[in-house]
Amino acid sequence: MTPGADRAVEPASKTRLRLWLKLLKVTSQTEAALRRRLRDDHGTTLPRFDVMAALARYPKGIKMSELSSYLRVSNGNVTGIVDRLTKEGLALRVAVEGDRRSQLARLTPMGAVAFKDLATRHEAWIDGQLGGLSEEEAETVLAILSRVGDAGDGQ
Repeated sequence: MTPGADRAVEPASKTRLRLWLKLLKVTSQTEAALRRRLRDDHGTTLPRFDVMAALARYPKGIKMSELSSYLRVSNGNVTGIVDRLTKEGLALRVAVEGDRRSQLARLTPMGAVAFKDLATRHEAWIDGQLGGLSEEEAETVLAILSRVGDAGDGQ
């Protein structure tokens, strides 16, 4: 019997399940490698990188509550990271005019430079992790996964 011959009759749902498990494995391995590099090479964390990336997208600032929603994490998690970035001079908080309870967070010029360096390295790391795919293959996978994302919750 040839390898995979028994799969010729398996239902599409089983094939999709195997695909999901492979996607999860690749994602977990890539994320673990990224976390290790951020920690070992730069003494930082992936959540901190994610906060800096979000702040870099909003150079004029973003409300803390919007930042939490954007990152899909709790206000407490974001607050702690922004507080540490602020103490290090990489971010700052600015009061929102007319709203005493709200603050905008944004990167300082020093934070923007630090993030640009990390982002460049991040891109190179991911490129290395996915270097087994040609650009055309990566575009194909991206297009396919975009279709899956566009399908909603599958119900």
